[in-house]
Amino acid sequence: MTSEMPPACPLHGAGLDARSLVGRRIEGVVASWHLYGEDDPEGPLDVWLMDEHGDAVLVTTGSDWCLILEASAPHEGYEMAESGRVTVGPAGDETPLAAHLGEEILAVREEYEPRTGRTALELSFPTGGVRCDSWAGDLRLRPL
Repeated sequence: MTSEMPPACPLHGAGLDARSLVGRRIEGVVASWHLYGEDDPEGPLDVWLMDEHGDAVLVTTGSDWCLILEASAPHEGYEMAESGRVTVGPAGDETPLAAHLGEEILAVREEYEPRTGRTALELSFPTGGVRCDSWAGDLRLRPL
């Protein structure tokens, strides 16, 4: 009997095995936001799930619309001249993950597309869940 592996992103590889998130307690969420002029950002570019051990897991999208999951510490914000700037800091209540701070991830579910690999990740917590997906190349976070 052979087990079929889910397709990996040809540009970014398979990334972190989402099953490694099960059992982690989310103690914080850090996000990056693209700010341009006076416009409010529509959503985070990246989010980092910070667990009880201080480990960080990055959830972001790739240029081919895949959903990237990797062990990575938050980076610093940066300026992009006339294209605005990217800020990085605690997400506060600005993502649906805030409702689950202090909770343990009980289960994960992933979705894949044959050409780009992982496209969605659902995180289940004791009080609900959050869906992370790539939508037209943007990271989208929604409560389940």
